[in-house]
Amino acid sequence: MLLHSNVFGEGKPFVILHGFLGMGDNWKTHGRLFSEQGFEVHLVDQRNHGRSFKSNEFDYELLAEDLFDYCLHKDLENIILLGHSMGGKTAMLFAAKYPNMVSKLIIADIAPRFYPRHHHAILEGLSALDFEEIVTRIEADEVLSKYVSHVPTRQFLLKNVYWIEPGKLALRINLKALIENIDEIGIALPSLTVFDGKTLFLKGENSGYISEDDRALIEAHFPRAIIKIVKNAGHWLHAENPTDFYEHVASFLEN
Repeated sequence: MLLHSNVFGEGKPFVILHGFLGMGDNWKTHGRLFSEQGFEVHLVDQRNHGRSFKSNEFDYELLAEDLFDYCLHKDLENIILLGHSMGGKTAMLFAAKYPNMVSKLIIADIAPRFYPRHHHAILEGLSALDFEEIVTRIEADEVLSKYVSHVPTRQFLLKNVYWIEPGKLALRINLKALIENIDEIGIALPSLTVFDGKTLFLKGENSGYISEDDRALIEAHFPRAIIKIVKNAGHWLHAENPTDFYEHVASFLEN
């Protein structure tokens, strides 16, 4: 089964992987910007997300394999690979497993280390969305607000709500499978896993996902890594400070 994607532009292939509970559409603004700079941008939905296929199986080995199959099907070579959060973990493993397929690697606000579970309220809120009772997006937002007070986070999550048929809402994500496999999201990159290619790590200034303590681990896995800070941004650094995020990536691609 092939991953769903939106493709913009022509030129060197540039693949972007979204984070947990996201989808490729979250990256449309940046995708179009990079396509205007001479790249063929692939905004990919990972399994159990967006319009891609659903599966009870879910881990980073499978996500990396999905991307490998996608690249083979699309005849993509020497790709630029950008991954955010969960997508960053997929990108790290893919680059280490298939280094000859990646020319440059960009990791947005995630380190190769283990992260404990921290999505309890979000998953509870999404599980509370009963679309036998909820018939509008406003009602969905009202229910979700009882679990997630941060408005931008709710807006991000509600992008998963769509009309499965007239008058009937549903979630695009495979919520059941993601909950059952939630511990897979935080696992560390396997030890002794190395990618020797050019790598950029971008950290949101106000995010705790990458700390100074992570530098040694990052450099152990990615010896040519550089780490840059996106000012005035948290974990969703590409949305919170899109200008600085784009400029960091553009500068890295030029060198």
